[in-house]
Amino acid sequence: MIEVEVHQKLRAFLRSQGQPNWPHHLTMGRLVARALRLGRGALIQTGGSYHHQLSYLMPLLMWPGPAAIVAPEPVQQRLLLVDIPLLQRWMLSSKPIRQGTSWPAEDFQGILLAPLDAWLADRLCVRQGGDRWEGNGGAIPGFPPGIPTIIEGAEELPERVRELLSIVISSADWHQLMLACPHQTELIRDARVQLTHALFSHPSNPYQCYLLDEAERSILHRLYQSLSEAELPPSWRQFLADGPPPHLQLIWAGVDRARGEFTLYRAPVEVASALKPVWPIQPVVLIGSALDLDPQASIYRQQVGLEDVTCVKFGSDRHNELIQLYLPDRFAMPNTPQFQPALISELRMLLCISAPAPGISVIIVEDLPLKAQVGALLAAEFGSRVQVEKTDLGPEGILVSGWQFWLRHQAVISPPKLLAISTLPIPSLEDPIVAGRVAYYKRQRQDWFRLYLLPTALNILQRSVSTVRQCQGVVALLDSRVIHRSYGNLVLAALSPHARIDYLDATYFCS
Repeated sequence: MIEVEVHQKLRAFLRSQGQPNWPHHLTMGRLVARALRLGRGALIQTGGSYHHQLSYLMPLLMWPGPAAIVAPEPVQQRLLLVDIPLLQRWMLSSKPIRQGTSWPAEDFQGILLAPLDAWLADRLCVRQGGDRWEGNGGAIPGFPPGIPTIIEGAEELPERVRELLSIVISSADWHQLMLACPHQTELIRDARVQLTHALFSHPSNPYQCYLLDEAERSILHRLYQSLSEAELPPSWRQFLADGPPPHLQLIWAGVDRARGEFTLYRAPVEVASALKPVWPIQPVVLIGSALDLDPQASIYRQQVGLEDVTCVKFGSDRHNELIQLYLPDRFAMPNTPQFQPALISELRMLLCISAPAPGISVIIVEDLPLKAQVGALLAAEFGSRVQVEKTDLGPEGILVSGWQFWLRHQAVISPPKLLAISTLPIPSLEDPIVAGRVAYYKRQRQDWFRLYLLPTALNILQRSVSTVRQCQGVVALLDSRVIHRSYGNLVLAALSPHARIDYLDATYFCS
């Protein structure tokens, strides 16, 4: 069987090349080979920052048929420039390799490297710009059914699907609507004025966005009824047409008060129903570093509509990926007036203690006003070393950023010796989009905290500490809810392997 051949060849290759001794290379190689042979899906959590791509490249190169690897651009470049040439030389393989956004040819029997957005757009019948297209014929060459597919970075799958299925109406779209319906210009202008007045009457919030209430939706509904559907531009036809029931979709507006403009958004509350028909089209192996605390990934599979698949979760290497977790006791709770001064004082102490050790420090502050204040106060003390959400850091730089900036850019920033986290990345109910999704879970009579808020926080937390593990640095978690709330043990489990410490000295920062 191919599993036996993959095991033998992969073991011989790793021994000949002296590759890093990730203990799960052979197991993962056999899993992928089995998925290819049986045509059965699999979900693999690699559990760390090791380079695991060799584990699935070997079975793909040995597989006699075509295959696809759906991966982010940096992973594709590493595969094309390093891993695939190395393996092909060793195996004397001549299997063709292509990179692109569609299948090269009907008779192509090689491996295609494609971006996630292109693959999802084809499977969901959505153009990259958000416009839908009919069927698989016409302008966009698709991906044939039945092609075994490896999906890297499965952590990003739910949000990428939600973004692809979102419909956006900007100021330019209002202009296009008036050009398409010249006889209804006044009606369109009046609807826009009414929406502007209604949206700008909302009290300001840090997110500058608002779910549309019933009165605001009625303005759009009356506009749709007054216009001929045949005359509408595609974006308007999709946005205004009857779609899923209101409880299965979110319609909100982003408001730019400085410019006096707003942008409308419509997106599904959940993506499982859109993804569920995708999985039977081809065998898929989903790979992510940390998708779920449960080895069977029950919550993640529910989010993406994935049912009967082989699930495997590998543990992190305690010897090489251990972090020092500093969790101070009796620290002020995030929702108290004492938290901000305590945070500033603790950050100063952390930066001073870690100063003798080489390397950068990263401070995660999600609250926008607090992030700006932390950046300003630390810059006054530590000078130009402090940068707020910039990747151009010196060798001893101090980065202050929010969660999304760090997740997006940590791959191009040196692994930090210190990662200080002000609060857990639990989505805020003050965010209207989060509140809308929570309302969906409440209507389903489901535990919205355990199924949505907490899994989201744990996923972000695990992804954020991955580069710190490379240098076995210090993670300072300054949110005392980890100690005093019942879900604290799940947070600590998500950060494993770690050595918990309740005090700091300079020796912890010396590798």
